[in-house]
Amino acid sequence: MTILYYVLLVLHIIACFFLIAVVLLQQGKNQDLASAFGGGGTQTAFGPRGSANVLSRATTILAGVFMVTSLSLTVVRPREASVLDKLPAAAPASTTAPAASQPAAPASSTAPAPAESAPATSAPAPAASPAGN
Repeated sequence: MTILYYVLLVLHIIACFFLIAVVLLQQGKNQDLASAFGGGGTQTAFGPRGSANVLSRATTILAGVFMVTSLSLTVVRPREASVLDKLPAAAPASTTAPAASQPAAPASSTAPAPAESAPATSAPAPAASPAGN
């Protein structure tokens, strides 16, 4: 399985590079100056395109190879322990039940009020500057 994984990985990388190259080599539908300013509006967006050339067929085939190798790499990948499997196990929970305690008494409304503290003393105000400098 490991050899098959690496063969698929190399095929996937090669397909990626060729797919990038083929897409970059293709020319857009409307590459003229009129289409840049909205002049090519008479053609429909999904209208007839004519026969497919070599680059568009290569794009279709390479996209299919890319998808198949992506799914195959997921299925064939070597099964290794994940990061979570490598963590040490947590300490087991204690098996003793907590001691039965009395329920907490409700807070009484006659609780002492917090002690009021004296207001903080402020720093003296800066001296006023003379108006006529």
